Amino acid sequence: MTVAGHRATVFRQIRLRGIGVIDEAVLDLCPGLNVVTGETGAGKTMVVSGLGLLLGQRADSGLVRSGRTNAFVEGVVELPEGHPALVRAAQAGAEHDDGELVIARTITATGRSRAHVGGRTTPVGVLAELGEHLVALHGQADQWRLTRGEAHREVLDVFGGGPVLALRDRVATLYDQWREATSDRDRLVSLAMERARQIDALTAALEEVEALDPQPGEDVALRAEDERLSHADTLRTAVGHALCRLTSDEYVAQPAPNVADLIAAARSGLGPALHHDARLGSLDDRLVELAALTSELVADLTGYLSDIELDPERLEAVQQRRAALTTLTRKYGESVEQVLGWTCEAAARLDELMTADDRVAHLAEQAHTLRAELIDASSLLSHRRHQAAVEFADRVGDELRHLAMGRAEVVVEVGARAGTDGELRSGERVRLTRHGIDEVDILLAAHPGAPPRSITKVASGGELSRVMLAIELVGAGTGSRPTFVFDEVDAGVGGRAALDVGARLARLADQAQVIVVTHLAQVAAFADRHLVVRKADDGTITSSSVVAVADEQRLAELSRMMGGDPDSDAGLAHARDLLAQTTTMRPVTGEARRVG
Repeated sequence: MTVAGHRATVFRQIRLRGIGVIDEAVLDLCPGLNVVTGETGAGKTMVVSGLGLLLGQRADSGLVRSGRTNAFVEGVVELPEGHPALVRAAQAGAEHDDGELVIARTITATGRSRAHVGGRTTPVGVLAELGEHLVALHGQADQWRLTRGEAHREVLDVFGGGPVLALRDRVATLYDQWREATSDRDRLVSLAMERARQIDALTAALEEVEALDPQPGEDVALRAEDERLSHADTLRTAVGHALCRLTSDEYVAQPAPNVADLIAAARSGLGPALHHDARLGSLDDRLVELAALTSELVADLTGYLSDIELDPERLEAVQQRRAALTTLTRKYGESVEQVLGWTCEAAARLDELMTADDRVAHLAEQAHTLRAELIDASSLLSHRRHQAAVEFADRVGDELRHLAMGRAEVVVEVGARAGTDGELRSGERVRLTRHGIDEVDILLAAHPGAPPRSITKVASGGELSRVMLAIELVGAGTGSRPTFVFDEVDAGVGGRAALDVGARLARLADQAQVIVVTHLAQVAAFADRHLVVRKADDGTITSSSVVAVADEQRLAELSRMMGGDPDSDAGLAHARDLLAQTTTMRPVTGEARRVG
């Protein structure tokens, strides 16, 4: 079954094991309206309890079935690409199969709890975060999902549609820009004294470097020159000795054979025998090469010797320059290149500091302009919220009249938060936020003339579920929809009103997956998939399981729910009449969704 344009969360399967009276059960769910029924005490509520555990609710070891060491619940959920729950699961290291995500929770009899998302062990808190995106759970024992004020505002904004949401996005953008400009301005103002100290320090440092004017590679070149000048005597003696051994005894006290003379003597010794063997000719050639190389080496050594000078003044100048460069490298870098790099950064920082006053003035003007734009946009957003609130309250009221709450009235209060951030054209001082200036409260007046109060304080469990059904119906078709779960939404309802409740659940199921726990056949008759919790008792142990029913089995269950004999002809005929009646009341697209 596919609902056209469906962008909702879809639970494909929920598996329960060892929870309350349920020994083991598998709920295969469809995208439309899933109804869970069963005899009193069979464990229908355990389905909702298990789902609550799967969504990160507090673990209660009392849920663990007697004789079991732990309770286990697993859900397979199908999500569209980019769904917030998939994004959060990926952040937790979870994996999914083309949008199909598996989440699980285990609770031991001692109260310990473990959670798994996409094959990864995760904190239970991650399940709770995912649950905010996956399920809207409405039950008598469950917290209302609109207990947070921002959730009221979100419901109203989504109802307001594109114009409201686009304006809210603009308000958020302006708010972020205003806060950034204000923060930068305040930071620069608060650092004024520190900025002056930094300017003085950077200026002195740059003047110190500029006065010395180091050149790239200068420290390396000076180190080599210092080494050469400091050992001039040693170098002259070593080179002179080498020359003596190569050519003459000019540089030593006692004459000794030299290489040039020895090579000449060697050639002279070979000369008389050269014409007797051609091989001696190649050897003589090599002696000629040695003589030439010796001559070149002598020339190079002689030139090197002439370049070595004893220059104490130059040596002192080099060492002084090196000491000055060392002072710089100790302060600003390990080498002259690093010092020069630091000066570029310091010069840029100094320019930034020197122009900070101009930036303060610019940021102050920018912040002023942004705040004015933010106030105007927030005022317009508030106006549109007021308009949407009137329509929203009227439409929810219309729905309540079809849900056996005709005397109840929903009131949506939209009021500006008092503060000092900005002033409206009316002169009212307000606090500015990313979401505008408004606080939104959805209230309920139980009957005409009664003061509107928080829904959770004036509505019973069944009424609360019906109010939430009305709110969800009014918001149906807007945004990405979660799976809706209603527990005992029909409490205190019967007859024609029960049929209206079922019809509206079916209408909501055209937009999103709905799971309903009910005891009324009038509601169950609208199901796209009918699941029955069946209890078995062998005299010692009571256990329950869940089965999907269709055709004759479904007729028998509806007959039982209407108080008749499941197998009686009259009861079955009554069940058929009920199904025929619900068919005429279903949404236009409902028949395309029916799966039995």
